[in-house]
Amino acid sequence: MAKIKRALISVSDKTGIVEMAKALDSMGVEILSTGGTAKALRDAGINVRDVSDYTGFPEMLDGRLKTLHPKIHGGLLARRDNEKDMEDLKTHGIEPIDMVIVNLYPFEQTISKEGVTFTEAIENIDIGGPTMLRSASKNLQDVAVVVDPKDYEAIIQEMQNLDGDLSYKTRARLAKKVFEHTARYDTLIADYLSSVIEEEEVFPETLTMTFRLGSALRYGENPHQRAAFYYEKSNSLNLLDAKKLQGKDMSFNNYYDTHSALMLALEFDKPACAIIKHNNPCGVAIGEKAADAYVKAFKTDPVSAFGGVIAFNTEVDGDAAKELTKIFIEVVIAPSFTDEALKIFSEKPNIRILEMPDMKKPIKGWDIKRIAGGVLLQDWDTAKVDVKSLKAVTKRQPTPDELEGLDFAWRVVKHVKSNAIVYAFKDRTAGLGIGQTSRVFSTKAGAANAVVDLKGTVVASDGFFPFRDGIDTIHEMGVTAVIQPGGSVKDDEVIKAADEHGMAMIITGVRHFKH
Repeated sequence: MAKIKRALISVSDKTGIVEMAKALDSMGVEILSTGGTAKALRDAGINVRDVSDYTGFPEMLDGRLKTLHPKIHGGLLARRDNEKDMEDLKTHGIEPIDMVIVNLYPFEQTISKEGVTFTEAIENIDIGGPTMLRSASKNLQDVAVVVDPKDYEAIIQEMQNLDGDLSYKTRARLAKKVFEHTARYDTLIADYLSSVIEEEEVFPETLTMTFRLGSALRYGENPHQRAAFYYEKSNSLNLLDAKKLQGKDMSFNNYYDTHSALMLALEFDKPACAIIKHNNPCGVAIGEKAADAYVKAFKTDPVSAFGGVIAFNTEVDGDAAKELTKIFIEVVIAPSFTDEALKIFSEKPNIRILEMPDMKKPIKGWDIKRIAGGVLLQDWDTAKVDVKSLKAVTKRQPTPDELEGLDFAWRVVKHVKSNAIVYAFKDRTAGLGIGQTSRVFSTKAGAANAVVDLKGTVVASDGFFPFRDGIDTIHEMGVTAVIQPGGSVKDDEVIKAADEHGMAMIITGVRHFKH
């Protein structure tokens, strides 16, 4: 490694580039540049040599071709300790380039714009930039490569301390960052092309995904596990869009539970509240306002609600805040909060208050489960059933109130771990049977967890009843109507049991397992 004498600068994001170039110029570094970057540097009084003057070849094809030239890539790829490489440079009049400062055409920002055309997207695919970055990174022992403006200050500081050089460790770190950057860039392009080109295969032969670090977290599910939140691009529902108005930093479990609470609250059009504990619902309700929904949801399981995560699909006002602050809670997320509510929450500064105005964005991409050796990929479970349009398979049809209850319970059961049983009234949960190894166990667990009389409730089941024992159990609890997917070889037996008990039963044909 030797002192950096020549740098090529070509950036779309010009944040901090004038200051960076001035610092290089003050250390005697010759600067090569192109187009708009060269103009910006000259306007700042910095001496710049145009790449086209250096290569003897003008920019052409409306700027598509600028730096793809042997005098550029020879200067980047030549190994300084290789005599043959250096002889080649001398023979062809190529000068070594010791630093590349490049960031790429804003492809991600372009495709994120509403109404962007295919032509606009294609013209924002950078070719010369990634090529220079890769050439420089391959020769990292001799060439420093910079892709992130946030690194400028530290690089200048180190060059000043090392008489114009950078350590091998720094060069290697910067090269690694480049390949991460270009891999993400290529993935964004591949994803975009997949979205606009109709393909027969739903699942790509090669799964390419890209995520950026949103924040490091205090720890994972347990204190001995490291954790971070990485986010993906696109206009999908994104918890990083939620603004934290107060409270401690979010933890791994906070994010995971907040996601579950949010997805459940968004099942409803009416004002709704979902209380989540250990990634399972412990109370869900709808009401006229946030306070009404919360009070009813809380009554499902007041003990488990302690330390829970709570989501609303409607504004949280002072009345709701007064109720919420009566117990310890971890997180409250809502589209908005009144000033009165925020004042009340401020008296409990450890509660994390997340405001997410645009929480009704669709959730896009894939639902991914990591397993040993790979990932399992599936669509998000966004299936909807118009429960009120379905006819009962039993002799008795549900009453209007029962139908309201069945619709409510069916929206909730989708978010309860299997095997799932939800006892409910038409506007709130009454008992939750969660994650049991048999369905009849779930019916019993849901009843055992209930703190209210279950007489007159309805039940939703995420999967079919394999035997009539589940129906017999919920009848004993006073259930009058049930909704389930059906599909068991014992369906006739199960329906007969419901008829014997005078229950109404709706079969949806849709299953909602959640492991």
